[in-house]
Amino acid sequence: MNKKWEIYKADEQKIKKIEEKGINRLLATVLANRGITEEEQIRIFLKPTRQDFYNPYLMPDMKKAVERIIEAIDKKQKVIIYGDYDVDGITSVTVLKSYLEERGLTVDYYIPNRLEEGYGLNKPAVEKIAKQNYNLMITVDCGISAVEEVKYANELGLEVIITDHHETGEQIPDAIAVVDAKRKDNEYPYRNLAGVGVVFKLIQAISERLKIDEKEHLKYLDIVCIGTISDIVPLVDENRVIVKLGLKLLQQTKNIGLRTILMLSGYNKIDSSTISFGVAPRINACGRMGHQEEALKLFLSKNIDEVNQLAQSLNEYNKQRQEKEKKIFLEALEKIKQNDLEKNSIMIIDGEDWHHGVIGIVSSKITEIYFKPSILLCFEGEEGKGSGRSIPGFDLHDALQKCSKNLYKFGGHAMAVGLTVRKEQYESLKQQVEEIAKEQKIDKIIPILKIDAQIDINEISKEIVESLKEMEPFGEENKTPLFVFKNLKIDSIRALSEGKHIKLTLKKDANNIIGAIGFNMGQVVEDYYIGDKVDIVGTLEINTFNGEDSLQIVVKDIMKSV
Repeated sequence: MNKKWEIYKADEQKIKKIEEKGINRLLATVLANRGITEEEQIRIFLKPTRQDFYNPYLMPDMKKAVERIIEAIDKKQKVIIYGDYDVDGITSVTVLKSYLEERGLTVDYYIPNRLEEGYGLNKPAVEKIAKQNYNLMITVDCGISAVEEVKYANELGLEVIITDHHETGEQIPDAIAVVDAKRKDNEYPYRNLAGVGVVFKLIQAISERLKIDEKEHLKYLDIVCIGTISDIVPLVDENRVIVKLGLKLLQQTKNIGLRTILMLSGYNKIDSSTISFGVAPRINACGRMGHQEEALKLFLSKNIDEVNQLAQSLNEYNKQRQEKEKKIFLEALEKIKQNDLEKNSIMIIDGEDWHHGVIGIVSSKITEIYFKPSILLCFEGEEGKGSGRSIPGFDLHDALQKCSKNLYKFGGHAMAVGLTVRKEQYESLKQQVEEIAKEQKIDKIIPILKIDAQIDINEISKEIVESLKEMEPFGEENKTPLFVFKNLKIDSIRALSEGKHIKLTLKKDANNIIGAIGFNMGQVVEDYYIGDKVDIVGTLEINTFNGEDSLQIVVKDIMKSV
């Protein structure tokens, strides 16, 4: 697939100003490209502290939520937390339940079964909770679109506080408080917290109101950090403060469940990648396979034997998830081929016996391969449940909103959605979504590689590459810095892992050779030969092999030099 290379235009004045603070030119260039140029901005980005959190009371309805929760504490009322089954939801329940119980409140929880109930509030669950005589239900990581469900709760005498981070609809639920920075009347400085980030602001607000030592809410940053990274929210602004401080706390976490799952993940270093690829899949696998409560129990348990047993179960669910994912992926690829779906602006694929909990991951893979939005649906009888993923430049949530008459239920955000559709509306939905995608000329959207700088391999050193680690944690809106290296001669080239990856050595001159590796780029070996001059876009890392360190380029794209 063709990719467009875009090199940031260097602002020499800003770069020099940053260099004056003792920062090397390459790191200064990357900071300037991201708009981090003022002294205080640089400090918060590189070395945030607990003083850098915003005032939680700027968030809509925060005061109302805090006052109602304090009333529940004072009156020893029955309170239940209604959460989601993904990592963000599980960590949100963990943090709020643990914090409130330390305030002397007995708190129960309800997490819907993904396979039987789907995402968010549902009326049977609300009715079940009301019949158990709970006084207050607090939602975490869900609830902003549950207008009818909250109305039903009110009719049953169940009071509701909503904490959420998803986009609002035309109407917000009639709850006691609706704490969501995406509300139209929001005055909070940052809109993109994860669900667990909103919960963190809630417990921060309660601590301030009750004059509790700040360590009592800050100690949960390890868990908050897990949910924030896993939910793929932008790792900038307050999310970055959460994750930077949370990762430090994670190194010495006192949560035995979290400590155990970190060890099981097999990663030597604890960073955002460890969470994204080692921890999150195991926790998510519980919800995906219909065992959502086991992940929560892992975080809440104080019994090491129980924790070890739960951690092994998480591992097993993850293996089952991988097997089902592979099967659905291969079937989806076959359906794309059979139905010539590559020509469509958006790929909508349906199947039977596809596991609801896994199709979102497969949708991500399809979108990554074809660089087109995709929706995968599993039909059972007259109803299809599905997940969709998008590409930068196409708001999939907005597209579904325009098709709401053909949908039974939907939710999510620009890049990821969940939906339910009746069979009789399916063809109309497909046609309408395709028309919207065509109108927005999706076929003209080309993947863009935003390159921080063109550099010469003679200019880089281990110390400079090490300094780039100050930009971590990497994630949405803070991608790993990309660089372009021009006119390098291929010294060696070979495929790895049965042709899946590619390994090269490249040189500018006889004295300076650098290694390079391209993951999932094995096909490149057919197009390039020793002696070819190439331009490479990639990230820089220090590769340790047999106890020795060497600089290495992780290739993202390659083309022959002009």
